[in-house]
Amino acid sequence: METRSLSLINPGKNSNGFRLDGKTVIVTGGASGIGRAIAHLFAANGARVCVLDIHSKEARETVQEILDGGGEASAHECDVTNQEEVRAVFQELAQRGGIDTLVNNAGISHVGKLESTTERDFDRVFQVNVKGIYHCMLAAVAHMKVNGGGVILNMASIAGSSGLADRFAYSTSKGAVIAMTYSVARDYLACNIRCNCISPARVHTPFVDGYLRQHYPGREEEMFGKLAHSQPIGRMAEPDEVAALALYLCSDAAAFVTGVDFPFDGGFFNLRG
Repeated sequence: METRSLSLINPGKNSNGFRLDGKTVIVTGGASGIGRAIAHLFAANGARVCVLDIHSKEARETVQEILDGGGEASAHECDVTNQEEVRAVFQELAQRGGIDTLVNNAGISHVGKLESTTERDFDRVFQVNVKGIYHCMLAAVAHMKVNGGGVILNMASIAGSSGLADRFAYSTSKGAVIAMTYSVARDYLACNIRCNCISPARVHTPFVDGYLRQHYPGREEEMFGKLAHSQPIGRMAEPDEVAALALYLCSDAAAFVTGVDFPFDGGFFNLRG
């Protein structure tokens, strides 16, 4: 009969909870929205956070906020669609202190159905949302294997597994993220590399506010309410809430969790009427 360890029976003993002390964490797209929330929370829980973003000014601002709060962080300009640039940045970070965790958060959205999605639009979404994650995982895995393991967390979306109107390219890309997550989790079990993904529903980020200003000027509050109530729970998620799940999945508390797509959807997938 299998016996559970005392540390699992009594989490208060020999346990650091969701702490990430001594861990170096790369967060792509870490300058705003969900990525920024993850960077802040991980730093508050002891991680050395490397904020990667194509927007260097915003990345530096996020890092300064973390430093002002007593955390440890650094900013790095990086275009995840450029494999050579990604490889160079990851090599630099590995030489500084290793790479323990990668959070693939960088991504872009697109509104349109099949017939209104141009080839250029389709390619751009895939360059960022799919190849960007591929480039970063490829660069990270090489270092994690040498160091005896690591954690990869990809940001997917309920759009990848549920039919959403006018999200053809975006949904397709996020479906690919989920599939990549399963594949990497399977292929690197023996290397002690865990890989999971989170699939949020609508999250209240600057993207949402900008979208409403652009497409519904003067009706922002009305349309925000409609979007919020399209989820059974009656509101959008907040970035900090996504970050809390990310912290668990990247911590040792989730050491038994790999190859899982976590819906984070306020009941959207299972409770829609």
